[in-house]
Amino acid sequence: MYFVVRVTSSQEKITADILESKTSKTHLPIYSIMMLDGMRGYLIVEAKDEVTCRELIANEPHVKGMLPRSLAEADFDKMMEVKQNTQEIEANDSVEFMSGPFKGYKAKVIKVDNVKDEITVELMDVAVQIPVTTKANTARIIKKAEK
Repeated sequence: MYFVVRVTSSQEKITADILESKTSKTHLPIYSIMMLDGMRGYLIVEAKDEVTCRELIANEPHVKGMLPRSLAEADFDKMMEVKQNTQEIEANDSVEFMSGPFKGYKAKVIKVDNVKDEITVELMDVAVQIPVTTKANTARIIKKAEK
């Protein structure tokens, strides 16, 4: 069974380490402790049952509590899916930033790093052309490069 544990935001790694250490010392039937991207302030604990999970998190620093019900298997599988980038950004494409510090700016793509899901761009309509590297999911294609 999977349980969602609330923890102090940005203390997820430290809390997971503390809980993992407690698991190895007490031999509780805890199968995994996970931190998922995009879930700041939460950990997922796979345990035998709710009582075991509550025993694990009792009186631990940075733990704020546990959600009242377990996480359904289908919901867990959905969270674990790797999201594929639906748009294929390539060099020389024109993009517009939809979020982040460059929101609303248009730019020309210089380089694409598919492994890190990053793009290096030069912003348009700025006085000095400086290459900027940012996550690809913050931009959308407004004009494909001519081949």
